Amino acid sequence: MEIFSRNCLYWGYSNQEILKQKHVAVFGLGGVGGFCAESLARAGIGELTIIDFDKVSTSNINRQIIALNSTVGMKKTELFNNRLKDINPDIKINIIDDFYTDNDFWNADYVADAIDTMRSKINLIETCINKNIPIISSMGAGNRIDPTKLYICDISEIENKNAPFVSNIIYQLKKRGIEKGITVVASREKPFVREKVSELEKVTTKNGENIEFTKIIPASTPFVASCAGIFMASYITKQFLEGF
Repeated sequence: MEIFSRNCLYWGYSNQEILKQKHVAVFGLGGVGGFCAESLARAGIGELTIIDFDKVSTSNINRQIIALNSTVGMKKTELFNNRLKDINPDIKINIIDDFYTDNDFWNADYVADAIDTMRSKINLIETCINKNIPIISSMGAGNRIDPTKLYICDISEIENKNAPFVSNIIYQLKKRGIEKGITVVASREKPFVREKVSELEKVTTKNGENIEFTKIIPASTPFVASCAGIFMASYITKQFLEGF
């Protein structure tokens, strides 16, 4: 397709055909996951499963690609379904408009984890390890302003393990016997927030399960989450390419 002609000038037509056959599941369509999903679609990934239960809020506008004043109150999955098909009319989109609680992600070739709820994030990582599905996980894009401090590594090689979000995830995964083998996007930047804000989140899943948890609201700038999502999409795409 002509829309991918510039891709092909870099990685070739045969690799473009490979990408067309690949399926990636993107968990979370916020600042990180939204840019990841869009970059994967523009790369030519043939099938995406997008998972998010949320609607656009006004506070999303500073950093999320589908968040506009005109889209406030609309479901993120529906907005991305329309947007990604406008980029590539041939892409297959599977929508899970729900809070992630189990391991249903359509047998994807790769998983992009942009979940910001700790319990769900840990469950997803553990499921991917048990099912031998490759995963790349975002480990803290909030409370930061400098995208040049982002890097990709194995979870065992994270340099700043003292950040509360990261340290808690590492601790919980270690209790489950998982200490390495997970690719992550991390940051060398020390997290900063002027005021600690939390809110009680109540979610009812499609199967009727009521979930209640306290959510810490991070500071979020327009710069880091978007780049973290693009980092993830680039890494995933490179794993599929032959000769690179």
